[in-house]
Amino acid sequence: MIDGHIHTPYCPHGSSDTLKSYIEQAIKCEYQSMTFTEHAPLPSTFEDPVPEKDSGMSFQQVEEYLNDIDRLKAEYKKEIHIQKGFEIDYIEGYEKEVEDFLNTYGPSLDDNILSVHFLKGKSQWYCIDYSPDMFKEAIYDFGGIERLYQAYYHSLNQSVLSDLGKYKPTRIGHMTLVKKFQHLYPSPENWEKKAHKFLELVRDHGYTLDYNGAGIVKEHCKETYPPLPMARQASSMGIPLIYGSDAHTASSLGQGYDSIDSRLLKL
Repeated sequence: MIDGHIHTPYCPHGSSDTLKSYIEQAIKCEYQSMTFTEHAPLPSTFEDPVPEKDSGMSFQQVEEYLNDIDRLKAEYKKEIHIQKGFEIDYIEGYEKEVEDFLNTYGPSLDDNILSVHFLKGKSQWYCIDYSPDMFKEAIYDFGGIERLYQAYYHSLNQSVLSDLGKYKPTRIGHMTLVKKFQHLYPSPENWEKKAHKFLELVRDHGYTLDYNGAGIVKEHCKETYPPLPMARQASSMGIPLIYGSDAHTASSLGQGYDSIDSRLLKL
C-alpha cells in the first residue's frame, strides 16, 4: 500500500502519536511507501479563523520536523519508503507568502499536497471543515450553500491556476472536502458540474488527486473525497489518483482504504 497523505505529532490539532508510532503502524499494515504531509505554517499575515488558532504547524517547528523525518528515513530505509513534505494551504490573496515558503523548503521536499480549507465570506474567513457550526455560519455569510460551493470550487480552480513558483505542489487534496457535513447540509443539485469542470482543469494541467479516505469515518460525510463515482470519472479522464489516509493518529492509517476502488490508484 502507498499512502500519500499522513499527519504527525507536529499537527497542533492532531495527536501526540510519535513519528515512530506512525512508521511502525505502517509497517504492520504492510505499507510499501508513506508520505508525511504535515499542515504547513499558515502565512504570517493570515489570521487563522478557528478559535484554537491551530490549523497549521508553527514556523519554529519546520526545521525540527524535516530533520526528524530525515533521521527516520535513514533508520527505516530497509523496511519502508518514507517521504517528507507538507500539506500546503492555497489561500486566495496569500500566494506570495506561500511561494516564499515553498522556495525556502521546496528543494529538500519529496512530495506535497495543495489543499483548500479556507474561504473568505462577506464578513470573515472560514475554515470549511472545522465544525458544523462554522460551516453553517459560512452558508449564511455566503448567501446560501450553492454560493458556498461555488466559492469552494472557484478557490480550487485558482489553486491550480495560481503561480506558486517552481516547487508548487501538483497534487490536489480532498477535492470534495466541502461535502464533509453533507448529511447536515445537503449539497446543491448542480455541485457535480462544478466538480467536473475542476477535473478538466486538473487533467489539462497534468495534476494528480488525493484519493482521500478520511471522509468515510466522518459522521456527517460517510464517503471518500472524492466519492467513488467521481474517482472513477477522474481515472477515466487519465487523472492519477493517490490514496491518502489523512491520518492524524497512527491508528487511523489505512482509514477508508476498504471503501475506495484500489484499481484506480496510481501505482
